[in-house]
Amino acid sequence: MPVSKAPTVSQRLLGRYLEGLALERGLAKLTVEAYGRDLERLRNDVEERGGSLSETRQNDLSAHLRRLHRAGLAPSSIRRALVAIRGFYAHLVEIGDRSDNPAINLLPPKQWRHLPQVLSENQVEALLAGPDVSRPLGLRDRAMVELLYASGLRVSELVGLQLSQLRLDVGFVLVFGKGSRERMVPVGESAEEWVGRYLSEVRPALARGRHETVFVNRFGRPLTRQGFWKILKGYGTALGIPDLSPHTLRHSFATHLLEHGADLRSVQAMLGHADISTTQIYTHIHEQRLRELYDRYHPRS
Repeated sequence: MPVSKAPTVSQRLLGRYLEGLALERGLAKLTVEAYGRDLERLRNDVEERGGSLSETRQNDLSAHLRRLHRAGLAPSSIRRALVAIRGFYAHLVEIGDRSDNPAINLLPPKQWRHLPQVLSENQVEALLAGPDVSRPLGLRDRAMVELLYASGLRVSELVGLQLSQLRLDVGFVLVFGKGSRERMVPVGESAEEWVGRYLSEVRPALARGRHETVFVNRFGRPLTRQGFWKILKGYGTALGIPDLSPHTLRHSFATHLLEHGADLRSVQAMLGHADISTTQIYTHIHEQRLRELYDRYHPRS
Protein backbone atom coordinates (compact mmCIF):
# COMPACT_ATOMS: atom_id res chain seq x y z
CA MET A 1 0.00 0.00 0.00
CA PRO A 2 1.58 3.34 -1.09
CA VAL A 3 2.51 5.74 1.66
CA SER A 4 1.08 9.22 1.18
CA LYS A 5 3.61 12.02 1.35
CA ALA A 6 3.40 14.41 4.26
CA PRO A 7 2.17 17.88 3.27
CA THR A 8 4.83 20.50 2.67
CA VAL A 9 5.17 23.64 4.78
CA SER A 10 3.41 25.67 2.07
CA GLN A 11 0.56 23.18 1.86
CA ARG A 12 0.09 23.27 5.63
CA LEU A 13 0.05 27.07 5.61
CA LEU A 14 -2.57 27.08 2.86
CA GLY A 15 -4.66 24.44 4.58
CA ARG A 16 -4.77 26.36 7.87
CA TYR A 17 -5.62 29.62 6.10
CA LEU A 18 -8.49 28.10 4.09
CA GLU A 19 -9.82 26.31 7.13
CA GLY A 20 -9.89 29.63 8.97
CA LEU A 21 -11.81 31.27 6.13
CA ALA A 22 -14.56 28.68 6.46
CA LEU A 23 -14.69 28.36 10.26
CA GLU A 24 -13.81 31.80 11.56
CA ARG A 25 -14.94 34.14 8.78
CA GLY A 26 -17.84 31.99 7.61
CA LEU A 27 -17.14 32.31 3.90
CA ALA A 28 -19.24 30.19 1.56
CA LYS A 29 -17.84 26.81 0.59
CA LEU A 30 -17.62 27.73 -3.11
CA THR A 31 -15.73 30.94 -2.28
CA VAL A 32 -13.24 29.06 -0.11
CA GLU A 33 -12.76 26.48 -2.87
CA ALA A 34 -12.14 29.24 -5.45
CA TYR A 35 -9.57 30.91 -3.18
CA GLY A 36 -7.98 27.51 -2.64
CA ARG A 37 -7.58 26.98 -6.39
CA ASP A 38 -6.10 30.46 -6.79
CA LEU A 39 -3.60 29.94 -3.99
CA GLU A 40 -2.71 26.41 -5.09
CA ARG A 41 -1.98 27.76 -8.56
CA LEU A 42 0.27 30.38 -6.97
CA ARG A 43 2.04 27.73 -4.89
CA ASN A 44 2.71 25.57 -7.96
CA ASP A 45 3.93 28.57 -9.93
CA VAL A 46 6.29 29.72 -7.17
CA GLU A 47 7.66 26.25 -6.44
CA GLU A 48 8.26 25.52 -10.14
CA ARG A 49 10.65 28.46 -10.02
CA GLY A 50 12.43 27.19 -6.94
CA GLY A 51 10.68 29.43 -4.40
CA SER A 52 8.25 28.97 -1.54
CA LEU A 53 5.13 30.79 -0.42
CA SER A 54 6.66 31.85 2.88
CA GLU A 55 9.59 33.58 1.13
CA THR A 56 7.77 35.10 -1.84
CA ARG A 57 8.58 38.72 -2.73
CA GLN A 58 6.40 41.35 -4.35
CA ASN A 59 8.06 40.97 -7.75
CA ASP A 60 7.37 37.20 -7.62
CA LEU A 61 3.68 37.90 -7.09
CA SER A 62 3.64 40.57 -9.83
CA ALA A 63 5.20 38.09 -12.25
CA HIS A 64 2.57 35.50 -11.29
CA LEU A 65 -0.27 37.93 -12.03
CA ARG A 66 1.31 38.85 -15.37
CA ARG A 67 1.47 35.18 -16.28
CA LEU A 68 -2.22 34.80 -15.44
CA HIS A 69 -2.93 37.83 -17.62
CA ARG A 70 -0.92 36.43 -20.55
CA ALA A 71 -2.62 33.05 -20.13
CA GLY A 72 -5.91 34.77 -20.93
CA LEU A 73 -7.62 34.73 -17.54
CA ALA A 74 -10.46 37.22 -17.26
CA PRO A 75 -9.76 40.36 -15.20
CA SER A 76 -12.47 39.27 -12.76
CA SER A 77 -10.69 35.94 -12.17
CA ILE A 78 -7.33 37.66 -11.67
CA ARG A 79 -8.97 40.17 -9.32
CA ARG A 80 -10.34 37.31 -7.21
CA ALA A 81 -6.91 35.65 -7.17
CA LEU A 82 -5.42 38.93 -5.97
CA VAL A 83 -7.95 39.10 -3.11
CA ALA A 84 -6.99 35.57 -2.11
CA ILE A 85 -3.26 36.33 -2.28
CA ARG A 86 -3.57 39.52 -0.28
CA GLY A 87 -5.65 37.80 2.38
CA PHE A 88 -3.24 34.88 2.63
CA TYR A 89 -0.19 37.08 3.20
CA ALA A 90 -2.07 39.31 5.62
CA HIS A 91 -2.83 36.11 7.54
CA LEU A 92 0.86 35.13 7.57
CA VAL A 93 1.74 38.55 9.00
CA GLU A 94 -1.02 38.25 11.58
CA ILE A 95 0.17 34.88 12.89
CA GLY A 96 3.81 35.99 12.89
CA ASP A 97 5.06 33.79 10.04
CA ARG A 98 6.06 36.91 8.05
CA SER A 99 6.99 40.43 9.04
CA ASP A 100 5.74 41.96 5.76
CA ASN A 101 2.90 41.53 3.29
CA PRO A 102 4.42 41.35 -0.23
CA ALA A 103 0.95 41.61 -1.81
CA ILE A 104 -0.05 44.90 -0.25
CA ASN A 105 0.96 47.11 -3.20
CA LEU A 106 -0.07 44.83 -6.07
CA LEU A 107 -2.26 46.48 -8.73
CA PRO A 108 -5.63 44.97 -9.64
CA PRO A 109 -6.34 44.18 -13.33
CA LYS A 110 -8.60 47.23 -13.78
CA GLN A 111 -5.44 49.36 -13.58
CA TRP A 112 -3.63 47.35 -16.25
CA ARG A 113 -3.75 49.21 -19.54
CA HIS A 114 -4.80 47.27 -22.62
CA LEU A 115 -1.89 47.42 -25.04
CA PRO A 116 -2.44 47.21 -28.80
CA GLN A 117 -1.21 44.39 -31.00
CA VAL A 118 2.34 44.77 -32.30
CA LEU A 119 4.05 42.54 -34.86
CA SER A 120 7.54 41.19 -34.37
CA GLU A 121 10.15 42.25 -36.90
CA ASN A 122 10.10 38.72 -38.36
CA GLN A 123 6.32 38.93 -38.80
CA VAL A 124 6.70 42.25 -40.60
CA GLU A 125 9.28 40.72 -42.95
CA ALA A 126 6.92 37.81 -43.66
CA LEU A 127 4.06 40.21 -44.30
CA LEU A 128 6.14 42.29 -46.70
CA ALA A 129 7.06 39.13 -48.60
CA GLY A 130 3.40 38.06 -48.85
CA PRO A 131 2.20 39.90 -52.01
CA ASP A 132 2.94 38.35 -55.38
CA VAL A 133 4.84 41.22 -56.96
CA SER A 134 4.76 39.57 -60.39
CA ARG A 135 1.10 40.67 -60.50
CA PRO A 136 0.16 44.37 -60.80
CA LEU A 137 -2.09 44.37 -57.74
CA GLY A 138 0.49 42.37 -55.78
CA LEU A 139 3.07 45.04 -56.58
CA ARG A 140 0.60 47.70 -55.44
CA ASP A 141 -0.01 45.80 -52.19
CA ARG A 142 3.72 45.48 -51.52
CA ALA A 143 4.17 49.22 -52.09
CA MET A 144 1.32 50.06 -49.70
CA VAL A 145 2.51 47.77 -46.90
CA GLU A 146 6.09 48.98 -47.30
CA LEU A 147 4.99 52.60 -47.10
CA LEU A 148 2.66 52.01 -44.16
CA TYR A 149 5.35 50.28 -42.10
CA ALA A 150 8.05 52.76 -43.17
CA SER A 151 6.02 55.84 -42.23
CA GLY A 152 3.46 54.85 -39.57
CA LEU A 153 0.66 56.58 -41.50
CA ARG A 154 -2.97 56.21 -40.47
CA VAL A 155 -4.93 54.19 -43.04
CA SER A 156 -6.96 57.28 -43.97
CA GLU A 157 -3.71 59.16 -44.61
CA LEU A 158 -2.37 56.30 -46.74
CA VAL A 159 -5.40 55.87 -49.02
CA GLY A 160 -5.85 59.65 -49.22
CA LEU A 161 -2.31 60.33 -50.46
CA GLN A 162 -2.10 62.44 -53.59
CA LEU A 163 0.79 62.41 -56.05
CA SER A 164 1.69 65.95 -55.03
CA GLN A 165 2.32 64.77 -51.45
CA LEU A 166 5.11 62.39 -52.44
CA ARG A 167 8.68 63.65 -52.05
CA LEU A 168 10.37 60.33 -52.76
CA ASP A 169 13.39 62.01 -54.34
CA VAL A 170 14.31 63.40 -50.91
CA GLY A 171 12.85 60.52 -48.87
CA PHE A 172 9.72 62.21 -47.43
CA VAL A 173 5.94 62.15 -47.67
CA LEU A 174 3.85 65.25 -46.91
CA VAL A 175 0.91 64.14 -44.74
CA PHE A 176 -2.27 65.95 -43.73
CA GLY A 177 -3.42 64.34 -40.50
CA LYS A 178 -6.17 64.89 -37.96
CA GLY A 179 -7.33 68.48 -37.73
CA SER A 180 -5.63 69.12 -41.12
CA ARG A 181 -2.27 69.23 -39.33
CA GLU A 182 0.57 68.99 -41.82
CA ARG A 183 3.72 66.98 -41.20
CA MET A 184 6.67 65.66 -43.17
CA VAL A 185 7.31 61.96 -42.57
CA PRO A 186 10.58 60.28 -43.62
CA VAL A 187 10.38 57.22 -45.84
CA GLY A 188 13.10 54.57 -46.06
CA GLU A 189 14.84 53.39 -49.20
CA SER A 190 12.92 50.11 -49.41
CA ALA A 191 9.55 51.89 -49.39
CA GLU A 192 10.84 54.45 -51.88
CA GLU A 193 11.85 51.65 -54.24
CA TRP A 194 8.54 49.75 -54.08
CA VAL A 195 6.35 52.85 -54.32
CA GLY A 196 8.49 54.04 -57.22
CA ARG A 197 8.00 50.72 -59.02
CA TYR A 198 4.24 50.86 -58.44
CA LEU A 199 4.06 54.41 -59.78
CA SER A 200 5.99 53.56 -62.94
CA GLU A 201 4.82 49.99 -63.65
CA VAL A 202 1.23 49.73 -62.37
CA ARG A 203 -0.56 52.98 -61.62
CA PRO A 204 -0.45 54.56 -65.13
CA ALA A 205 -2.34 51.64 -66.69
CA LEU A 206 -4.95 51.55 -63.91
CA ALA A 207 -5.60 55.25 -63.20
CA ARG A 208 -5.12 56.45 -66.80
CA GLY A 209 -4.62 60.04 -65.64
CA ARG A 210 -8.17 60.39 -64.28
CA HIS A 211 -7.19 61.59 -60.77
CA GLU A 212 -4.21 62.25 -58.48
CA THR A 213 -4.86 59.65 -55.74
CA VAL A 214 -1.75 57.48 -55.39
CA PHE A 215 -3.22 54.07 -54.62
CA VAL A 216 -6.03 52.70 -56.79
CA ASN A 217 -8.14 49.56 -57.01
CA ARG A 218 -8.33 47.22 -60.00
CA PHE A 219 -10.84 49.54 -61.67
CA GLY A 220 -8.47 52.49 -61.39
CA ARG A 221 -10.56 54.26 -58.75
CA PRO A 222 -9.09 55.45 -55.43
CA LEU A 223 -8.70 52.55 -53.00
CA THR A 224 -10.90 52.91 -49.92
CA ARG A 225 -9.99 52.33 -46.26
CA GLN A 226 -12.26 49.30 -46.20
CA GLY A 227 -10.72 47.94 -49.38
CA PHE A 228 -7.17 48.15 -48.03
CA TRP A 229 -8.25 46.78 -44.63
CA LYS A 230 -9.70 43.71 -46.39
CA ILE A 231 -6.53 43.24 -48.45
CA LEU A 232 -4.26 43.46 -45.41
CA LYS A 233 -6.44 41.15 -43.35
CA GLY A 234 -6.18 38.54 -46.13
CA TYR A 235 -2.37 38.59 -45.97
CA GLY A 236 -2.53 38.37 -42.18
CA THR A 237 -4.84 35.36 -42.30
CA ALA A 238 -2.46 33.59 -44.70
CA LEU A 239 0.39 34.15 -42.20
CA GLY A 240 -1.62 33.11 -39.14
CA ILE A 241 -1.82 36.68 -37.79
CA PRO A 242 -5.45 37.15 -36.64
CA ASP A 243 -7.24 40.50 -36.86
CA LEU A 244 -4.37 42.22 -38.67
CA SER A 245 -5.26 45.84 -39.33
CA PRO A 246 -3.49 48.89 -40.79
CA HIS A 247 -3.25 50.30 -37.27
CA THR A 248 -1.26 47.20 -36.24
CA LEU A 249 1.47 48.30 -38.65
CA ARG A 250 1.32 51.84 -37.25
CA HIS A 251 1.78 50.42 -33.74
CA SER A 252 4.62 48.21 -34.98
CA PHE A 253 6.33 51.16 -36.72
CA ALA A 254 6.38 53.19 -33.49
CA THR A 255 7.36 50.31 -31.20
CA HIS A 256 10.22 49.16 -33.42
CA LEU A 257 11.57 52.72 -33.62
CA LEU A 258 11.68 52.93 -29.82
CA GLU A 259 13.26 49.49 -29.56
CA HIS A 260 16.04 50.64 -31.87
CA GLY A 261 16.75 53.80 -29.91
CA ALA A 262 14.47 56.53 -31.26
CA ASP A 263 13.38 59.18 -28.76
CA LEU A 264 9.72 59.63 -27.89
CA ARG A 265 9.47 63.20 -29.22
CA SER A 266 10.65 62.11 -32.67
CA VAL A 267 8.15 59.26 -32.74
CA GLN A 268 5.41 61.70 -31.68
CA ALA A 269 6.28 63.99 -34.59
CA MET A 270 6.27 61.15 -37.13
CA LEU A 271 2.93 59.79 -35.88
CA GLY A 272 1.34 63.23 -35.85
CA HIS A 273 0.19 63.08 -32.23
CA ALA A 274 -0.77 66.48 -30.81
CA ASP A 275 -0.10 65.30 -27.24
CA ILE A 276 2.92 63.21 -26.26
CA SER A 277 0.79 61.34 -23.71
CA THR A 278 -0.83 59.59 -26.70
CA THR A 279 2.60 58.46 -27.89
CA GLN A 280 3.57 57.13 -24.46
CA ILE A 281 1.48 54.00 -25.04
CA TYR A 282 4.43 52.77 -27.11
CA THR A 283 6.82 53.01 -24.18
CA HIS A 284 4.38 50.77 -22.27
CA ILE A 285 4.40 48.28 -25.16
CA HIS A 286 8.20 48.35 -25.22
CA GLU A 287 8.39 47.82 -21.46
CA GLN A 288 5.91 44.95 -21.62
CA ARG A 289 7.86 43.24 -24.40
CA LEU A 290 11.07 43.57 -22.36
CA ARG A 291 9.29 42.16 -19.30
CA GLU A 292 7.96 39.19 -21.28
CA LEU A 293 11.43 38.45 -22.66
CA TYR A 294 12.85 38.63 -19.15
CA ASP A 295 10.17 36.35 -17.72
CA ARG A 296 10.67 33.87 -20.56
CA TYR A 297 14.46 33.67 -20.65
CA HIS A 298 16.01 34.79 -17.38
CA PRO A 299 16.80 31.78 -15.16
CA ARG A 300 15.68 33.58 -12.01
CA SER A 301 12.62 35.36 -13.38
